[in-house]
Amino acid sequence: MPDATPQAPSPLQALRSDYRQKKGELLDAMRAAGSATRGVRAALGRLAALADGTLRALWRQAGFDASFALAAVGGYGRGELFPYSDIDVLLLLPAGSDPAADEALRQRIEGFISQCWDVGLEIGSSVRTVDECLAKADVTVQTALLEARLVTGDRKLFGGFQRRFMAQLDALDFFTAKRLEMHQRHVKYEDTPYALEPNCKESPGGLRDLQMILWTARAAGIGSRWEDLARAGLATAHELRQLKHNEALLSLVRARLHLIAGRREDRLVFDLQNAVAESFGFAHRQSDDGRIVLRASEVLMRRYYWAAKAVTQLNQILLQGIEEHLRAARGEPPTELRRINDRFFDKNGMIEVAQDDLYQAEPHAILETFLIYAKTPGLKGLSVRTLRALYNARAVMDRHFRNDPVNRQTFRAILMQPQGITHAMRLMNQTSVLGRYLWVFRRIVGQMQHDLFHVYTVDQHILMVLRNVRRFFMAEHAHEYPFCSQLAAGWDKPWVLYVAALFHDIAKGRGGDHSELGAGEVRRFCLQHGIQPLDARLIEFLVREHLSMSQIAQKEDLSDPEVIQAFARRVGNERNLTALYLLTVADVRGTSPKVWNAWKGKLLEDLYRLTVRALGGRAPDANAVIESRKRQALIQLALASEPHESHKALWDTLEVSYFMRHDAGDIAWHARQLGRHVPGARAPAGAGAAPRTIVRARLSPVGEGLQVLVYASDRPDLFARICGYFERSGFSILDAKIHTTRNGWALDTFQVVSGLVPEHYRELMNMVEAELPAAIDSQSPLPAPRLGRVSRRVKSFPIAPRIDLHPDDKAQRWLLTVTASDRVGLLYNIARILAAHGISVELAKITTLGERVEDMFLLQGAQLQHNKAQLAIEQELVEVLEGV
Repeated sequence: MPDATPQAPSPLQALRSDYRQKKGELLDAMRAAGSATRGVRAALGRLAALADGTLRALWRQAGFDASFALAAVGGYGRGELFPYSDIDVLLLLPAGSDPAADEALRQRIEGFISQCWDVGLEIGSSVRTVDECLAKADVTVQTALLEARLVTGDRKLFGGFQRRFMAQLDALDFFTAKRLEMHQRHVKYEDTPYALEPNCKESPGGLRDLQMILWTARAAGIGSRWEDLARAGLATAHELRQLKHNEALLSLVRARLHLIAGRREDRLVFDLQNAVAESFGFAHRQSDDGRIVLRASEVLMRRYYWAAKAVTQLNQILLQGIEEHLRAARGEPPTELRRINDRFFDKNGMIEVAQDDLYQAEPHAILETFLIYAKTPGLKGLSVRTLRALYNARAVMDRHFRNDPVNRQTFRAILMQPQGITHAMRLMNQTSVLGRYLWVFRRIVGQMQHDLFHVYTVDQHILMVLRNVRRFFMAEHAHEYPFCSQLAAGWDKPWVLYVAALFHDIAKGRGGDHSELGAGEVRRFCLQHGIQPLDARLIEFLVREHLSMSQIAQKEDLSDPEVIQAFARRVGNERNLTALYLLTVADVRGTSPKVWNAWKGKLLEDLYRLTVRALGGRAPDANAVIESRKRQALIQLALASEPHESHKALWDTLEVSYFMRHDAGDIAWHARQLGRHVPGARAPAGAGAAPRTIVRARLSPVGEGLQVLVYASDRPDLFARICGYFERSGFSILDAKIHTTRNGWALDTFQVVSGLVPEHYRELMNMVEAELPAAIDSQSPLPAPRLGRVSRRVKSFPIAPRIDLHPDDKAQRWLLTVTASDRVGLLYNIARILAAHGISVELAKITTLGERVEDMFLLQGAQLQHNKAQLAIEQELVEVLEGV
């Protein structure tokens, strides 16, 4: 029997094979190109050309006659194609064509599109006549059609479409719509190029902002290339180089993201940052002892942020220029200039320099620009002429500029303005003036933070904290944090807090204690800028101690007078304390929207109030504190019409520590809920009408979430059972106060929050009160532990888990401190281990900082007295924290 003759591949199979082979070769070449940005545009053009050739071949096979046209639109229309981007095409039909009525035409079009996908072209297609294109052209469609390019077909049809489209397009209306669209896009990305996982295409300072310039320039008839803007006098030679360089860098980053992810991926997510950095040839920088002092991803991201910042500046400059060009072309009269002084004009709310070389001729005018901006109502920015003058005056801002006494006086004056300080500092950072004048600030521009709870780069966090401090002094924001605003109203020198905010994290990323290093930096700043010694010492104190108040409030037992006295000695006086409190609240709020909550606010306020009393010599002894709280609680009980001495049976079972750890409101609430259920002072739990497990819930009096009261027969696994229930029910525990009564019952209070919207909390209260008692009273073994998956961010920036277990100062209890990456079920796993070893939890302070947990437990148990048992407990805890 003769051998079977191999069947020749079909034209479609041959085309698919050829396309995939050539695309693979092009992608391999892009991977091997290293960090050179020079050839990225050509590489993207070769991918587009490959798609062009494949589409032409498919077009011929589909058999379209000469009256049809195929156009590339969108990014593909620009003649560049990223490795996994869609290929957007417009199938342009001659007038009178109707695929819905012409079955043969409809099948030919569907067959063509289907074959494109079969070959491997991921196309996005639209099928229109010229009239349909023009009728349906909203701003999004207009943008895509603006970049249309003929791939194959009827040139006359396509040329007529282009002429009619451009004749119909109102360039100024298009510009206005695109600017509004850009603003909405920026808001979506938090209006900053410095997000820790930026979208290199859509985020502020990304490729879309560069494309925005070219779209509006093309619509205005200026041209479609950067050189056209230069020829029109809208861009300088230096700006032209910067535009090309930063476009190439951002394009290379986006292309590498596609190649490494193996799909369309425009976000520099943590999972991919190191891989992208390594593809650029960046490597981790290590110290002599092998520690990583600078990650490859940090090198990449800083380079990205500097590019994004430059793009943001260039976008602002060129769009203003294009708008002025469009308004002049429409015949609108030029904007009237109002003189501010001999150097500056007010041009419709924008500061305009009197001459292009003002800053080279008079360098003192650079900082004066921002002083005017801060102190003059109605000004909203810098004109294109001023922005360009600043952009071209960077060489002027050198060491001599920074050391100039006049400039130091002007910068100090900016900080001391009663208004406009936040806007001035943000504008100085956007224009790179802040980093060039304050050289130490330049080192943290675009610097990432790997602590799992900051969501901004260091410079953006600093400016956010500065904004938060400023808002304490503004009446229109007094409703946000009334106590902070009340304290700020009595503060005489807001600028002291502004300087501290500006410097509190300025030494991040150097290694060592950034608080100490920052204190040294701000000491030099105060000396150089003539700040009085008393104010300078306060500012230095704030920078050095800016972490201490939050650490004590969240980790220490505030009911312990010794903790308060130690902190009072540390702050020294009430003025220092007030300043530190305001800075601390602003700092915690400025890390991430997820980190601050009302419970943290209450802890800080409690620490502040307790310390004020200690500093004023008004700190009474424990007995006086307890008697005061009891009196206040009795007043609340009387107002609630509770029977006389209804509280007595409960209070007789409670130790001094209970009254020290609860305020009067909690004490009164507990008495109302439990008074009738306690059999009598010192009576055994089983005597008389033995109480059952009681659970009560109410809306938290200190903010979001619930406050849950548990009264149950004490047992070693009680805390674990409660934690297990809250975990299964979707609650997070913020705080737990645990007390064992004299008659052997546990009286525990939990602060919990749920991911559900606040209006559902009433239903949640009923659910907790009905379900939690059954979970507590269950005699079945504790449910098996489970640990949820860690987030992408935790995987990228893991935290080495730490366990610290040691006796307290009085050697009566043990303190357990746990630091680890957060994950679902972590607290229950810890509680389960403690219960298995018969260890009771007397106090729990749960601190979640983004995706990092720092929890503290006060423990009691016989096994803690034995070294071998203690080591076993610590080993089990470490295994849980590591996810073993």
